[in-house]
Amino acid sequence: MYLTRMPINKARRGAARLLASPQLMHAAVLSSFPPDAVLEDASRARVLWRVDETGPHVHLYVVSPEKPDLTALVEQAGWPLASSWETKDYRPLIDRIHKGDEFRFSLVANPVHDVRQASGKSKRLPHVTAAQQEDWLRGKGKRLGFEIVTIPLEQATADGEPTVVDAPQIAVSDRRDRRFRRGEGTVTLRTARFDGILRVTDAEAFRIALGHGVGPAKGYGCGLLTVSRPSARPVQAG
Repeated sequence: MYLTRMPINKARRGAARLLASPQLMHAAVLSSFPPDAVLEDASRARVLWRVDETGPHVHLYVVSPEKPDLTALVEQAGWPLASSWETKDYRPLIDRIHKGDEFRFSLVANPVHDVRQASGKSKRLPHVTAAQQEDWLRGKGKRLGFEIVTIPLEQATADGEPTVVDAPQIAVSDRRDRRFRRGEGTVTLRTARFDGILRVTDAEAFRIALGHGVGPAKGYGCGLLTVSRPSARPVQAG
């Protein structure tokens, strides 16, 4: 299982085209593997990707069972003469995960829920508020082997008396709708970015989440959960 990072040059026409369409970016990422490559392995990982933008810096992150060759992507959207990409073996970090470990994390996801219609059928709808999206991630965490870390925080009550509350270490940002063409139609995707500190509650389930993603729309740049030790410089941007 490998984690790859590639800087993107937003000034290039190819970069603008790929950043505007998760459909095209997904195809470009998949083209970075040979036809006989393993793109999904139940015991290891599937191909996941995410674009992180921090100020002027934009990076593409890819998790995959095999090493990608991003030469074509660099030619379209990078700096071919100055830099390319870096790929690291993600397995050593994953193999050392234990229950109780804490990590900084970043995730771009598509928080949705199923609503029962009058017809009896279910319809998938996006969560709208930041609170709903945070609750969605907490619910996912219960099944995927992690919880959001909380720290005690002193606050004043309505009458001015101090009280201590548990403050979750999570930020929900970049909440937006993405619209792009797919075939003859248009896809609308509501996404949110999550950054914070989590604690592992089930090591095996958490390893699976790192390799296979969180939530739907994984082909459109959602679901890639990246982690680093809290005392270390994060691997991911943001």
